[in-house]
Amino acid sequence: MSLLKNKLSLLFFFFFILFASSTFAQRSYYPGDSIPFKDRLYFGGNFGMQFGTVTLIDFSPLVGVMITPKFSSGVGITYQYFNDRRYIGGETSSYGGRLFSRYNVLPNIFLHAEYESINFDNYNLISDRFERIWSDALFLGGGYFAPFGQRGGANFTFLYNVLHDNLRSPYGEPYVIRVGFVL
Repeated sequence: MSLLKNKLSLLFFFFFILFASSTFAQRSYYPGDSIPFKDRLYFGGNFGMQFGTVTLIDFSPLVGVMITPKFSSGVGITYQYFNDRRYIGGETSSYGGRLFSRYNVLPNIFLHAEYESINFDNYNLISDRFERIWSDALFLGGGYFAPFGQRGGANFTFLYNVLHDNLRSPYGEPYVIRVGFVL
């Protein structure tokens, strides 16, 4: 029964990682507007914490720029700390970065592409031990932006990792769903 509980806890952890929230601010401007570069920048990211037997801290800020009224691009970094006190050596961290682009098809519907590279402890079946590796992901998908206020809103993003490899990925599945908020 304890083994089943541990597997369910691990499954819940991976579910939490897959569905971690991410935020993207959206700033709109119109052709012909002379908006300075600094005013076309937006900031966001995600921050998550879980404490207890399993501790998880996720810090993933990003910065983007509106290139045209419908197209934006940006960069972000990720750091995650994980400690599962049920296991000896259950403490690790992951880090990396990402580049993303977004195109607004309609005012609230967007297409999203993102390249991500994450360094994490991966279990090697051949050597029967954990090894630190870099894992690359190419996420493609889209989403919905629900605005509230002048700049705030919520993002619902559905992505698919076209480079997913079950043996070399920090994600359990190629599908990633992100929900985020901007204030």
